[in-house]
Amino acid sequence: MIYTTQIVRLDGLILVASVDDQQAQELGELKSQIRQVVKRITPQSEPRASIENSKYTMHYVLNDSLCYIALTEKSYPKKLALTYLEDVRAEFQTSYKRDDYLSPQLRPYQYSEFERFIDRTKKTYQDSRATDNLSRLNDELKDVTTVMTKNIEDLLYRGDSLDKMGDMSSRLREDSAKYKRAAVRINWELLLKQYGPFGALGLVMLILIIWRFW
Repeated sequence: MIYTTQIVRLDGLILVASVDDQQAQELGELKSQIRQVVKRITPQSEPRASIENSKYTMHYVLNDSLCYIALTEKSYPKKLALTYLEDVRAEFQTSYKRDDYLSPQLRPYQYSEFERFIDRTKKTYQDSRATDNLSRLNDELKDVTTVMTKNIEDLLYRGDSLDKMGDMSSRLREDSAKYKRAAVRINWELLLKQYGPFGALGLVMLILIIWRFW
């Protein structure tokens, strides 16, 4: 289930926030944690991430100095939550001008009318078992973008940064490429070891035959 959705500028200004009324009181205690996480996000941070605590998962998509946030139950599929946020991001950035939503004169909750779109979209994503959502999830599984998962307590209280998560992601991709190259080299070495003697013997015989009949 998706409990709350927010669009926040990296300077901390909330442009729009939509909260499930039934969960509003319970989620109040997490607002400060969400604010602290947003403060740690920079333009160089991992562009898509899911951050867990014991009961909820906070997902975000970062684009053009805006952070699109969804808070879901912990069992809600991460890929599906990020697809939902991508839909919200695409609609918001299509509906409003960049110069307007990045203006320093903007007031908090300036785009509250956008809640209507969020609420409509959220309804189509609420049941992660629905056929349409399973189709979206299957499509997202084909996406090679790495989704970093981090424990929210580690992030807030042990000093780990979202930039560090991005560095970890880059190192994982580099290591993956390095191991792939090593695997190709090892396969060639095994082939040479297995079939090399036969190839060498065949080459010697061919040279002898050519020399004899030349």
